[in-house]
Amino acid sequence: MRVLAEYVMKGRAQAVIVSMIATGSVLFAWIGAAVIALVTLRQGIKHGSYVLLWAMLPALVLASMGDTTPVMTLLGAMLVAMVLRSSGSWSWALVATVASGVITGLVLLTVGQGYIEELSKLLSETLAQLASQSDQASPLVTEKPTPPQIAGLLGLSNAFTVTLCVILARWWQGILYNPGGFGDEFKGLRLAPQLAVVLLLAGLVLSTLGSDYRLWAVIFAVPFMFAGFALVHGLVAQKNMKGGWLTAFYISWLLLDPVKALLIGAAVVDSWIDIRKRLAER
Repeated sequence: MRVLAEYVMKGRAQAVIVSMIATGSVLFAWIGAAVIALVTLRQGIKHGSYVLLWAMLPALVLASMGDTTPVMTLLGAMLVAMVLRSSGSWSWALVATVASGVITGLVLLTVGQGYIEELSKLLSETLAQLASQSDQASPLVTEKPTPPQIAGLLGLSNAFTVTLCVILARWWQGILYNPGGFGDEFKGLRLAPQLAVVLLLAGLVLSTLGSDYRLWAVIFAVPFMFAGFALVHGLVAQKNMKGGWLTAFYISWLLLDPVKALLIGAAVVDSWIDIRKRLAER
């Protein structure tokens, strides 16, 4: 990964080549988005926009074929990188990831009905196969996902992916120009209290609108999730705990829903009382 970052930062041509090839490959479009974010963070919006314009060419070709994911990922990563560069605040950058996810969902509902219908058909067929393979004594109850649910799922995926892309770009920037800087920055990541309240209230309001908007509400939890990751990394470093603790934590996070809920709750509390600071003072 370091070699790739060094190659990208050699010049515009190299950044354009990598971003276009990665975006055109579909599976590695996230690398193209991370390259755009890196150029934006290091060299500014003008240079980042230049690379974005070229990377959009293969992304638009894919969009014309029905897959708008690369376009929205590139634009979302650019937006978050711009916010992070101009504000220097991860709180505002994470808010921008929410905006990216919501905008993605709204765009798909507006102009991506065909794409949503294809995904809905695919999901319905998958659920039907699972139902046919289940025990007849206890049949699997399935329901066809609605367009708002699918759009919310894709918006959530966009917010999560875009956040990871910008984190990767920031890590690249750190290892190239400020070794160790990203680690310290990430371990200190904490949402501003006022922003945490707004995100929390917006998510709660959406969750009360019914099953169609539950996934939309989860988009507003993405900043808390990454703030929670930062909190765990900060506590592990503060207590000089071994890396195995982080491995165990991420396995638990992947497998257990209560861990996800606890992590979000801890991030909400941390936004107000700064857990790491309090423990350090003790």
